[in-house]
Amino acid sequence: MPELPEVETTCRGVAPHIIGQTIAQVLVRQHQLRWPVPDTLAETLKGQLMVGVTRRAKYLLFSTESGTLLVHLGMSGSLRILSAAQVPGKHDHIDIIFTNGIILRYNDPRRFGAMLWTTAPIDEHVLLNALGPEPLSPDFSGELLYAKAKGRKMPIKSFIMDSHIVVGVGNIYANEALFMAGILPTRPAGKVSLARYQRLAECIRVVLRHSIEQGGTTLRDFVNEDGKPGYFKQQLRVYGRTGLPCVTCTQALTEVRLANRSTVFCRVCQR
Repeated sequence: MPELPEVETTCRGVAPHIIGQTIAQVLVRQHQLRWPVPDTLAETLKGQLMVGVTRRAKYLLFSTESGTLLVHLGMSGSLRILSAAQVPGKHDHIDIIFTNGIILRYNDPRRFGAMLWTTAPIDEHVLLNALGPEPLSPDFSGELLYAKAKGRKMPIKSFIMDSHIVVGVGNIYANEALFMAGILPTRPAGKVSLARYQRLAECIRVVLRHSIEQGGTTLRDFVNEDGKPGYFKQQLRVYGRTGLPCVTCTQALTEVRLANRSTVFCRVCQR
């Protein structure tokens, strides 16, 4: 599914095209997503000025003068900017059309994404109010991880993927960050020192920033806003490389399943 870097890439890609523009029309072809698209969404958004586009975790937040449109890309969703009307495809479920002719098109083959509207303070929304800090924000640190890990027996990989601890560290990036930090993904979270958590926090930031700079990871169902895939996957050092030589020591990489997720690591370089 699209992870934090893909969502951030989408956010940065669509924002310049629609901020400051007024919504002329909304076409909802499919209401049945993960949660039903509000029946009144088209009427609510018509005539509203788009004042901001931001991201919280994997949610895209489209701010108008009277409320916020929350968009989640789910397992296979994507957003495209179109400069002229194009015949919608089978999975093109929603078009937000602006008065200047720009179209923001939402595509979602599996229909596990979401498009919801709220007029309440966005931080209080039920989908956002219990989330942990952003990994690229000053609120995230090794000290925070160390404090929250005390007494925890769960594997450290599962720990850093918990959105109540820190948001946006998906499976690919957890694998890569743990390899960079030299930490065995199966190690109990409560058995990792403060110094190693400080190193891990920095590695998480490095991996995510690098991926964002590269345009996100190329996943089967994801393309960025101009239809071109990201390129970060070409530089992955462990994920998807089971049995291949470690880039550091040449030992064959090992794969196990943790919480039903593919977990790839080096038995020599990670401990």
